[in-house]
Amino acid sequence: MSLHFTRALGAIASTLVLCHCASAQGSATSALTQNAAPEIITGTDGMKLAATPLETFSSAWAMTFVPDGRAIVTEKVGDIWLLSPEGKKLGKVSNAPSVDARGQGGMGDFIVHPDFASNGTVFLSYVERDADDDSLSGAVVERATLTLTDTGATLSNREVIWQQSPKVEGNGHYGHRLAVSPDGHLFISSGERQKFNPAQNMAMNLGKIIRVNQDGSVPEDNPFYGNGDEADQVWTLGHRNPLGIAFDSEGRLWEQEMGPKGGDELNLIVRSKNYGYPFVSEGEHYNGTKIPSHASMPVFEAPAVAWVPAISPAGLMFYDGDTFADWKGDAFIGGLSSKALVRVSFEPTSGNGGGAPEASEAARYEWGKRIREPEQGPDGAIYVLEDGEGGRLLRLSPAE
Repeated sequence: MSLHFTRALGAIASTLVLCHCASAQGSATSALTQNAAPEIITGTDGMKLAATPLETFSSAWAMTFVPDGRAIVTEKVGDIWLLSPEGKKLGKVSNAPSVDARGQGGMGDFIVHPDFASNGTVFLSYVERDADDDSLSGAVVERATLTLTDTGATLSNREVIWQQSPKVEGNGHYGHRLAVSPDGHLFISSGERQKFNPAQNMAMNLGKIIRVNQDGSVPEDNPFYGNGDEADQVWTLGHRNPLGIAFDSEGRLWEQEMGPKGGDELNLIVRSKNYGYPFVSEGEHYNGTKIPSHASMPVFEAPAVAWVPAISPAGLMFYDGDTFADWKGDAFIGGLSSKALVRVSFEPTSGNGGGAPEASEAARYEWGKRIREPEQGPDGAIYVLEDGEGGRLLRLSPAE
């Protein structure tokens, strides 16, 4: 999602944002610095960050910026907020989907169309219950129009364009992260719903990375097109709980997912590849049962980075700003159980035919809170949503 606030083609929106920030409303950067005194966080790389608290939320889940410098934040419980350029709540987004938050499921992701400034289109995900059996649920994705006001926003023209199939029992591993590719396709991460085998079952779209057109129709150049409605949608398979997807500056799609007991993964997503779950993992089952490693079955795609012990990865973004110039091109991952913002750096690998660059963890920035979502702001700062009730929105900038 190079410049995650559009999850793709963000440079267009970034230019609009910067123009707005230079308008009579004043600089978003200068306004944001007028908040509470920052905390100083020292990373494992020795880098000192100033973390300025801006706002608090009830189980915040996703964040994105719109071209006028304001931001949208979703809460798992169902509310969607419009924030000022200063990071303060202006009001709720009306006509949002009604959700019944249970376990890991509720309101989910929210991204703006690369041409939002002209078409007002957004994509959002959430979990819905089965109309005939309340024990069953699944993620859905809607396309809608977002109309902004001074004190809030309204969703209209809402249309469901994708659904997890089938709906199953349990309230975990929905995934439902969204990204728009440079060529305009919508990618959706779909978790295997804690059921293991659906990740390999092509009659289900669970445990997969999905590629559809922006209206939900299926591109005929998808790798498994012609093998059934669910298989038609599949771009890659063999995923567990993919809670972050993002395009880097080269247009490559990356995905992170929670492993079982250990074995969290960052993967370069390559068309038609099988990433192996539940047949292989770098972790093991919670009951202690061993799982073969990727190295033992090289037919499956191995992760670019694996974490044992787990970091419990949440949101993912690639940084391309100038505020942290040395971090341009790095990935940032929200860590839940690790209570850290994790930075991953990349080095080109010679002789690999243009494949994945070599990735490795570069540093962690910790302040004792579960991290749900990192986002790059129009000012080049990194904005972080803490997880859970009362979780804060923080603006991270270099400490003076």
